[in-house]
Amino acid sequence: MWKPNQTGSAVPPPTPEPSRPAPPPSSLAFEAPTRTPSPAAVTGEQATIGKGLFVKGEISGSESLFIDGKVEGSINLPGNRVTVGRNGQVAASITAREIVVLGKVKGNVSATDRVDIRAEGSLSGDVAAARISIEDGAFFKGGIDIRKPDTKGASGGAPQGISEVSKTA
Repeated sequence: MWKPNQTGSAVPPPTPEPSRPAPPPSSLAFEAPTRTPSPAAVTGEQATIGKGLFVKGEISGSESLFIDGKVEGSINLPGNRVTVGRNGQVAASITAREIVVLGKVKGNVSATDRVDIRAEGSLSGDVAAARISIEDGAFFKGGIDIRKPDTKGASGGAPQGISEVSKTA
């Protein structure tokens, strides 16, 4: 309820300060921040070549790779994913389980599973994979060799079909 002050104007009643919990004991004064693991951390490790890096030579290993810088040479990461980011510029042959292109790639690529060229991506070279996806707006120039996935009793991964494709945006 409003009470008039001595000059006759209304003044709100004083509000009590909210109670605050006591500070934690000194042994608990520091609490490590909690982080939600990234998708890469859940599915395995992923290395990154940042925008400011230039790598020349051979890259091989047993984890996935994200490239946002420049790479020349060869990339051999069987069983893993290679992602060329929007700023990535790769002049190399790439061998991996899955290859995703958002930047520029010049060289032949071979994937045991799939190659995905996104709308802003550019690939100049031959592709050998079980599956390929080329989004509208992507640039692709080269040949495509669709290979049957390796299964028991298969004829050694013989090519399923070969086609010559040139797609420009």
